Amino acid sequence: MPKDRRLSRTLHALIHMAERNEPLTSDTLAKSLKTHGPAIRRMMSGLRLAGIVSSSKGHGGGWVLERAPDQITLLQIYEALGEPTLFAIGSAQDTPECLVEQAVDAHLTKAMERAAQVLRTELSHTSLADIAIEFEAKLAEQAKN
Repeated sequence: MPKDRRLSRTLHALIHMAERNEPLTSDTLAKSLKTHGPAIRRMMSGLRLAGIVSSSKGHGGGWVLERAPDQITLLQIYEALGEPTLFAIGSAQDTPECLVEQAVDAHLTKAMERAAQVLRTELSHTSLADIAIEFEAKLAEQAKN
């Protein structure tokens, strides 16, 4: 099963938006992510519904953050993306009447639920600003070298 990269790619786009602090078109963001404008618009649709971004048309238009980066958590972004699947593993459910499979699936389900809760907690404690600060530090370090 391929990895779902929507959260990573969305964060990438949002950091560019936060850094530029001006409207960015779908095409401009698409170039940064090596994709195309319609993919950016699809990615941003859930964020718009969640009040994280907005867009304007016409000359000087584009996507902007609706809140300061320190007011946007990674959990809010994850939820706005429709909560992409976290795990590539899952219950077998090939023979649901099998008692062994029932026991295995119960334990796997419980473990994955706990892991998902830990991840959600981490995402809720990390803001877009936290990532931007780390990016800026790496950029400053690179400029020194």
